[in-house]
Amino acid sequence: MANLYRIPVETAPKAGLASRGCAMFAAMARFDRRLLWVLPLLVLCTARADDASPLAIKGYDPVAYFTLQRATPGVAQFEYQWDEHRWQFKTAQHRELFKADPVRYAPQFAAFCAVALSRGEVREANPEYWLISDGKLYLFGKDLGPDLFRQNLKVNIEHANQNRALLPAKR
Repeated sequence: MANLYRIPVETAPKAGLASRGCAMFAAMARFDRRLLWVLPLLVLCTARADDASPLAIKGYDPVAYFTLQRATPGVAQFEYQWDEHRWQFKTAQHRELFKADPVRYAPQFAAFCAVALSRGEVREANPEYWLISDGKLYLFGKDLGPDLFRQNLKVNIEHANQNRALLPAKR
């Protein structure tokens, strides 16, 4: 490719930029035309990468905590875009339940540990560790999280809600 810029003026076409002594630009124009078919692919790939919303709760199905009483990975086939995230579900029925009332099924502190937040810390949660209390889903970073949170449930919920401002802003 380095030799593209060393084309003598006399070998470049005698029209356009080359006629003004810009052999380098004429060579680049010829080079660009050969690769024009790549440009749409590059634009498409770049746009998809920039516009792709992050996956919510590591792809776990938020409705399954309520209906199956267990952490259940969702599948891309049953995906729904809400609150700047992609949510995945085990079944189409779970997706429809979520669409009808996403606030009911979404975790209280997004994908962050409720215990850590009650202590003024921000830690990523593991969707395998969870608790439903008063119809609300809480996620935790460690397996002992649900038990710790339950020990003083009302105060922990209150503290976590007071510390909600510590959570990162949505993108």
